[in-house]
Amino acid sequence: MVPIILKDILPTAGLQEFVVKYQVFRFVFEKEICPPVKFHAPRPEHCITFYLRDKQRFSYINSQTIVTYPQCVINGIYTVPVFRFGGNDFWAIKVVLQPSTLYHMIAIPLVELSNKFIDAEELWGTRVRHVCEQLNSQEDLDAMIPVIETFLRSLVKELKKTILPIDKAADYLLHVKEAVKLNWLASQSCLSTRQFMRKFEERIGVNEKTFQRIIRFDRAFRMKNSHPHLDWLYIAIACGFYDYQHLVKDYKDFTGYTPPAFYEIEKKSPERYFGLQER
Repeated sequence: MVPIILKDILPTAGLQEFVVKYQVFRFVFEKEICPPVKFHAPRPEHCITFYLRDKQRFSYINSQTIVTYPQCVINGIYTVPVFRFGGNDFWAIKVVLQPSTLYHMIAIPLVELSNKFIDAEELWGTRVRHVCEQLNSQEDLDAMIPVIETFLRSLVKELKKTILPIDKAADYLLHVKEAVKLNWLASQSCLSTRQFMRKFEERIGVNEKTFQRIIRFDRAFRMKNSHPHLDWLYIAIACGFYDYQHLVKDYKDFTGYTPPAFYEIEKKSPERYFGLQER
């Protein structure tokens, strides 16, 4: 029987400076079943994702066009939701990168990659194609992760940009609970406010205010998934919103729905079909 997988794997010590985690998704539906659509909301992350087995497709929420992903994609940060259509045998391994890592890897201002993706072969050619071939020839997850890590180490060795204080700003925002003011972030990065804003967007793809809003929204989304018994006001205050209406505004901006309405949509996602939830 094919295993159903939804798990996080930590990178080996030498890659933890560059990689947060590997997220593994494996959902296998019977042939006569049409897999549920995933309503994928914005998240405060950049990632490299390997799609194995059946093709993965997506569309923007207000578009009729459905696009098929290549085998390996590089995603910038998203501020809009997308619909994701998985096949009956959907297997993906997502490399969630530390903030600023993608900017240093691809040497492209990440503003150009906001709400977009790049076919990894366009940048890394046959190297990434070879990785995809190796992954598709495997059935053992324990054998797949070392293949990906060998590839990532080769990318890390090619990094030439010097790590600056501003490269740690986004990581700090991911871990602090309260809102952080722009002028304080700029001073801690040894930059003027204007310089900080330009360099932050260059590295992350959105300004620091939007990034903090996505972080806050993501915390609320995950808290509700993990603790469905909690009421929305409690979640709002716990995640740094002023009140419930403040939470509603961000939910509508990032999903188009109120918190309860989006939660009902989330309960119909592919992982919930198998009694799982992404945390």
